[in-house]
Amino acid sequence: MNTSIRSRALTGTALALAVSTVLTACGTQDSSSAAKAEGTASATPATEVRDPLVATFDGGLYILDGESLKPAATIELPGFNRVSPAGDADHVVVSTETGFRVLNATGQTLTDIAYPGAKPGHVVRHAGRTVLFTDGTGEVNVFDPADLSSGEKPKGRTYTSAEPHHGVAIELADGRLLSTLGTEEKRTGALVLDRRNQEIARNEKCPGVHGEAAAQDEAVAVGCEDGVLIYHHGEFTKVDAPDAYGRIGNQAGSEASPVLLGDYKTDPEAELERPTRISLIDTAKKTLRLVDLGTSYSFRSLARGPEGEALVLGTDGALHVVDQNSGETEKKIPVIGGWQEPLDWQQARPTLFVRGATAYVSDPGKKALHAVDLETGEKITSVTLPESTNELSGVVAGD
Repeated sequence: MNTSIRSRALTGTALALAVSTVLTACGTQDSSSAAKAEGTASATPATEVRDPLVATFDGGLYILDGESLKPAATIELPGFNRVSPAGDADHVVVSTETGFRVLNATGQTLTDIAYPGAKPGHVVRHAGRTVLFTDGTGEVNVFDPADLSSGEKPKGRTYTSAEPHHGVAIELADGRLLSTLGTEEKRTGALVLDRRNQEIARNEKCPGVHGEAAAQDEAVAVGCEDGVLIYHHGEFTKVDAPDAYGRIGNQAGSEASPVLLGDYKTDPEAELERPTRISLIDTAKKTLRLVDLGTSYSFRSLARGPEGEALVLGTDGALHVVDQNSGETEKKIPVIGGWQEPLDWQQARPTLFVRGATAYVSDPGKKALHAVDLETGEKITSVTLPESTNELSGVVAGD
C-alpha cells in the first residue's frame, strides 16, 4: 500500500481548465449532454488522472484527482452502483445492476471488461489476486489485476457455489480458495478449495456468515452472528462472541497486524442497530476484545491505517484512531459534523476510505469530501461536489 500520494502531473492552469470543462458539462442540458450514452464520460479527458478516487452519486460516478480532490470526469451510470479497488494503479471495480464492470479510473473510461450476473457483491484483494463474488449466481471469479492493463478480460479462475447466496471469497497465496457456504435463506460457514477446486476443509459453525478480512501471516476471518470464524495454517477456529447474539458482519484487516477490526451488534430484532462497540480479533491468539467508542458508526466507517491502527468514523463526526493491540483510543480527529446512519443501507451516509497515510471522508449532507493526514491529524484539502456522494473508493495497487 502506498504511504503517500504521488504528485500531480497537471499544472494548476491545466487542471482548472479540465475541471471547468467537466463541471460545465454537468450543469448544462444542451443537445450534446442529452445524447450521452450510458457509461460514457461527460467530457473528453485531457490527461490521465494520478491516484484517482471514485465516488458514486445518484446516476453516475465522479472520478476525482487524488491530490486536489477536484472532479476530473463525470460518468453517467444509472442505478445503485458500488465501487472497490481493482488491485492495480489504474482500475476500480464497479458493481452495477447487471454485474461487475471495470473502470479505468486513470483514463476516465468504463472498459469493456465485465462479469455479468445478478447482485454483484463483495470484491476482495489479497496476495496479488482480485476475487469477485456474484450473489445472484454464486459465481466466483479470480484474476490477476495486472492483466487489466491489456484492456482485455483477464483469464482467471472460476468457481460456482453449490447455491447462490450473499457471500464472499478470497484466494490465498498458495492458491487455496476460501468461499462462504449458504443459500438465499440461510448462511452457515465456509469451505476451502485447492487449486483444482477440490474441497479440502469446511466449517459450518458460523451462522449468518458475512464479510471477510485478512490479517498478518495470511490469517483470514469471516464474521458470524455469534463471533468469527478464523482460517489459519490450514485449520478453522471459531472464536465465540461474549453474547449469545454477537454479530460481526464487517471487518477490516492489515498485513501489518494480526488483529482484525470488526463491528459488533447484539440486537437481532432491531430495525437498525447503531452500535457503539467495535471488536478487535487477534487471529494469532484467537481472542476477541470489545471496545466502546462512545459513539455509533456504520458499515462504511471501518478502515486500517499504515501501521495497522484501527480507524473508525463515528457519528460524532470524528475519526477515532484506536491502537489495535491495547484497544486504547490514541486520538480523535474532528472531520465533519455529527450525523445519523439512515435506515436504508443504500442511502448515502459519511464514508471512510483510506489509502496509505491519508484518510478520505465524505460528507454527503454538505456535498463535501475531505482528505486528512493520519500522522498529523490535519485536513490536507476539502472540496464541494455538484451532487451528494454515496460510496467512495479509489485505485490501490496491492492488497
